[in-house]
Amino acid sequence: MIRGMHHAGISTPNLERCLSFYRDLLGFQFAIEVDWADSPQADRIVGLVGSAARGGWLKVGNTYIEVWEYLAPPGRPPVPDTRSCDAGIRHLCFDVLDIDAEYERLRAAGVEFFSAPQSMYGFLRSVYGRDPDGNIFELQEILIRDHPQSLDRLEFLQNQR
Repeated sequence: MIRGMHHAGISTPNLERCLSFYRDLLGFQFAIEVDWADSPQADRIVGLVGSAARGGWLKVGNTYIEVWEYLAPPGRPPVPDTRSCDAGIRHLCFDVLDIDAEYERLRAAGVEFFSAPQSMYGFLRSVYGRDPDGNIFELQEILIRDHPQSLDRLEFLQNQR
């Protein structure tokens, strides 16, 4: 039985730059540094031969983000200007309590956003931006605490068990 989302993985050509964005700018908690080389088990898991990587895990709320810089084999460079409608996993969404403050803080630090935060459906405000590699991320604020998509509601329901 699938219990929930544990982590999302990001591959980057520049580990320090990517970790700095998610840790220092977005404020995720650094959890652990990891690496591997000459590992048949890792090769089987990631579907590569002769792989080597270094990375770090960051904790945010109830999940982790793992960031990897592959040392072998060399990866393809980031695809510039992917759009949210292009096939594949297109964004990571981060729940915030004050979207306007987060948007202004990150914009002042040079983060590229698609727009200012927008209101939708009467219960949510959202904005898309890009990390240093061009990956799309979303900031989302659920305005109604007991809405089915609210993390506050999910935490309340879990505590009732």
